[in-house]
Amino acid sequence: MSLSAVLLAAGPTPSPTPSGTTTPAVPTIKDAHESATQAATWVEQNWSTWLAIGLRVLLILAIAAVLRVVIRRAITKFIDRMNRTAQAVDGTAFGGLLVNVERRRQRSQAIGSVLRSVASFVIMGTAALMVLSAFEINLAPLLASAGVAGVAIGFGARNLVTDFLSGVFMILEDQYGVGDTIDAGVASGEVIEVGLRVTKLRGDNGEIWYVRNGEVKRIGNLSQGWSTAGVDVTVRSSEDLDKVRSTIGDVAERMSKEEPWNELLWGPIEVLGLDSVLLDSMVVRVSAKTMPGKSLTVERELRWRIKLAFDAADIPIVGRAPLALDAEPTADPTAGMAAPSAYASTTSPQSVAATPLAPPSVTK
Repeated sequence: MSLSAVLLAAGPTPSPTPSGTTTPAVPTIKDAHESATQAATWVEQNWSTWLAIGLRVLLILAIAAVLRVVIRRAITKFIDRMNRTAQAVDGTAFGGLLVNVERRRQRSQAIGSVLRSVASFVIMGTAALMVLSAFEINLAPLLASAGVAGVAIGFGARNLVTDFLSGVFMILEDQYGVGDTIDAGVASGEVIEVGLRVTKLRGDNGEIWYVRNGEVKRIGNLSQGWSTAGVDVTVRSSEDLDKVRSTIGDVAERMSKEEPWNELLWGPIEVLGLDSVLLDSMVVRVSAKTMPGKSLTVERELRWRIKLAFDAADIPIVGRAPLALDAEPTADPTAGMAAPSAYASTTSPQSVAATPLAPPSVTK
């Protein structure tokens, strides 16, 4: 029996009036005493239930809060340990170690943020359901409605779910990070922000591309590990190859000892040999392993130095002249005209045959 029912049952009974209507009777001290007694009895009978529910709710919330704090700290310590134990790519220099540690730090922070959010959602969601169950609320309709709503949202927002899952796997697999130069198929450029739904790229002309993670089918990362700088030098086919090799070797040795090229170069500049030999020219291939994303910078500097060295050594750099396109024949102005008709000439047999006969002359 509820408290309102007890008070209604213990309330004063209305008394009839001579007109047939009822008027509420004035409560007496005895009625008030009986109502208070019944209310106190009801509270005394149910206070233990209230106390048990309250203690259970407090216990659920306390356990959920403590568990959430413990798990989040454990995830944070795990991420910090990942950052401390980050190892560089084999064969890289000190600059490569810094790049690798920074990439690992960014990736670990993103993973830690996702794990902490998921842990908080699961723990607090479970605690909320347990609190509702403590109040003896039937959770079956709620869970069924949540399941139907989840299916509907999944079908309606399938692109959003696809983008989110693709972003999670991109971060977990360390496909790219902030500062990397990538080719995402739909766009290419430098990564300026990596999100769970959208990746922002800075294009070569300064434009910003917003690429949905679910639309990316392939990724070409130009900044992971190391890059290769390749320079093709075209000289005459009659040039002394030993002289060419020694000149390029001197350029490579000086460039490797100067700053900042000694940090950008992660390997010696090598003359790979002849890439092609033609009747009037030959191509010498020069290659070097560089810091990720710095291959174009090294190539430009290497071409500059090789040109200056070749000019000093009197080695001309030649290039093949572009092939001349065959001149197009002059269009015939009569090509689009129809063939002359035989009836155009009045003396042609066709015209004579088609000439109407003159009417016979009338004689008197």
